[in-house]
Amino acid sequence: MPGDILDNRGRGSAGWSWPSIHPEGRKFALIAAAVCAVCAFMAWETLAWPIGGLVLGILAFFRDPVRVTPRDDSLITSPADGLITLIQKVPPPRELSADDGSGIAGMSETPVTRVSIFMSVFDVHINRTPIGGTIRRVVYIPGKFLNADLDKASEENERQHFLVERGDGVKIGFTQIAGLVARRIVPFVKAGDIVAAGQRVGLIRFGSRVDVYLPEGTEPQVLMGQKVVAGETVLARIGQAPVIEGVSQ
Repeated sequence: MPGDILDNRGRGSAGWSWPSIHPEGRKFALIAAAVCAVCAFMAWETLAWPIGGLVLGILAFFRDPVRVTPRDDSLITSPADGLITLIQKVPPPRELSADDGSGIAGMSETPVTRVSIFMSVFDVHINRTPIGGTIRRVVYIPGKFLNADLDKASEENERQHFLVERGDGVKIGFTQIAGLVARRIVPFVKAGDIVAAGQRVGLIRFGSRVDVYLPEGTEPQVLMGQKVVAGETVLARIGQAPVIEGVSQ
């Protein structure tokens, strides 16, 4: 199925399949499985069973399912699986707006809408680019490991900023933020890489958050408390600012 073209008229084929495990997680699963095997061989059942459960947990955490990303240049798709916990007007981070000496302008310093997506340990932690274009910046910032659900986590926690620019000059920034348990942010791309919308760009290990900075004049089409899916859920349409209300039920 990866790379297949599907549409809303029934073209293509779809079916459930086991998600693959990202290589970043396979080494942890193998180590845990080896320890589990040793414990089982030594008849240490009180250790073998919990460690066997840990192996399954690791495999589940690093699962990397196939996603179907809508192909429309006006769409901004979610970069992460998780829960919409914050929607605020804020200036973009300096790492995304200040002159970095590359000669390529960053985002405007004008406040824009930031959409924050909280990822629990049960969510898929592979992150994807919300639009296609050229990666202009990848900036890693060391920091604290506060609860990723807090607003100040955007400025104080360990984080990694991405700036993506479309061919027409539209720029979108998004930030991977480590959380209480997360201790490693892993990028898959670097500045200068060309990416397609929905392409995998990195992961955060063990519970975290992703902030998306929408372009000026663009408001989200998702609601507070809504669950979103990386590479599939439409966060916004560029240049549109609808007011949408929802009811929790």
